[in-house]
Amino acid sequence: MDDAELERIRKARLEQLKAQGGGSGSKGGLGPDEQAQQRQQQEAEARKSILNQILHPEAADRLGRIRLVKEERATEIENRLIMLAQTGQLRQKVTEEQLKELLNAVAENKEEEKIVVSRRKGWEDDDDLLDL
Repeated sequence: MDDAELERIRKARLEQLKAQGGGSGSKGGLGPDEQAQQRQQQEAEARKSILNQILHPEAADRLGRIRLVKEERATEIENRLIMLAQTGQLRQKVTEEQLKELLNAVAENKEEEKIVVSRRKGWEDDDDLLDL
């Protein structure tokens, strides 16, 4: 999928969203909460549309299963995939194997961020026994 095609799809979707927003905005019946909810729904639809274009069905299924267990990890992977697509670094649809590699890379980064606290036993612990 090339940049021109992605840009064309984004523009078409943006026009569609503007048309929907303009029609409902003229009614004046939407409050700020409803507008925010509608905007979130539109963003979710746009994300889903882009992901459908850049993922093979098997990869999309795997990402869906990951979302059931760890929603934040699935969102992080989706954000990375969308960023790669927007910058033109994806030349073809992402397969399930490529998605697994991306998941492993993210998991390795998460392991590096873990903090391990080790407590030393010393002479201070002996004093605790005397208080009994």
